[in-house]
Amino acid sequence: MSSTGDKVKGMANEAAGNIKQGVGKATDNTKLQAEGKVQEKKGEAQQAVGKAKDAIKKGVDKA
Repeated sequence: MSSTGDKVKGMANEAAGNIKQGVGKATDNTKLQAEGKVQEKKGEAQQAVGKAKDAIKKGVDKA
């Protein structure tokens, strides 16, 4: 997957995770809150992978 694709998927997962957490809080559903937190962290990790790919590509392009 491209760095842009990783970052976009990461943002989508992070947003969905935040929504799940909010709904879980509003409905007092701790399971949904936990799922949202996991999904948010997954999104953050995906974005980090995309940023790392960008950094590597820029390093290779300069060489």
